[in-house]
Amino acid sequence: MAETIVDSGTVPIAIRDFGGSGQPLLLLHGAGGNLAQMATLAEHLRPAHRVVTVDLRGHGRSGDGPWRWDDVLADLAAVSDDLGLTSPAVVGVSLGGMLATLWAQRHPECPGAVSLDGNPPLNRRDQLAGLDPEQAGTGLATLRAVFDGMAAMVAEPLTAEQVAALVAGQRAMAQRYGGAPDDWVAAFERNLVPGEDGRSRLRPAPDLTRQLRDAMDSLDLMPAYRDTRCPLLLVLATEDLPEQQPFHGLYEAYRKVTAERLAAVENPSLRVWHLAGASHAMVAERPQGLATLITDFLSPDD
Repeated sequence: MAETIVDSGTVPIAIRDFGGSGQPLLLLHGAGGNLAQMATLAEHLRPAHRVVTVDLRGHGRSGDGPWRWDDVLADLAAVSDDLGLTSPAVVGVSLGGMLATLWAQRHPECPGAVSLDGNPPLNRRDQLAGLDPEQAGTGLATLRAVFDGMAAMVAEPLTAEQVAALVAGQRAMAQRYGGAPDDWVAAFERNLVPGEDGRSRLRPAPDLTRQLRDAMDSLDLMPAYRDTRCPLLLVLATEDLPEQQPFHGLYEAYRKVTAERLAAVENPSLRVWHLAGASHAMVAERPQGLATLITDFLSPDD
């Protein structure tokens, strides 16, 4: 397993190459994450694939740059070209899944792409068709305020005490999902930038976080679902995260609307799998099962 920086594109991109002689596969993390969070899934995929994980621009140890979908896809193309990956499969979770879908739309030669619950975030009333309009509007306003508060909190420099509390939270999360606490802490620390004043900042930086939120909020993936000629698998969550449970009615309605819209898409290249019992944290919840699902989908005999 080798880690390096690919600097042949406009932004230096950190990658970790797990090696192997199997079909090449780019594995992409979600917003606010980094390549270390994908290590367990990468190891499960490794027997069948040459897995390369990536720090997306502005994350982990990659360089900074504005968040434009075409530019980020160009980052991935530069990684693929630099490493000599011929027509890699692309798999991503959340934000990484959105990128996998956009890659599939633009690369009909791709052998397959998999989006792990990579639909745009819940933020518009049309995503809640069928829900009482007043309930939808009030719920979305409350949800937006929660996200704004979270963004404001991580935008500020962190004291040593705050960092310690966040590290403890990572250890608790590892315990919840049966992961290795030291691995979870290492992934968190990969996005931590110490300052000269003793305080630290989390990547991505506040400006990029705002760009990311705006880009995801305005993204419509339905044209990509209709147009892709690359085999594309959407693996969708069916349960709430614990922090989503206070908004259960909103997320349940969003999942229902998403399922109905996808069912109306007539594209033989698109497959949809509703993963029973899985939440948006499916990569942490069931990495081995996902690896089997992904490998079976990407198999030439599929």
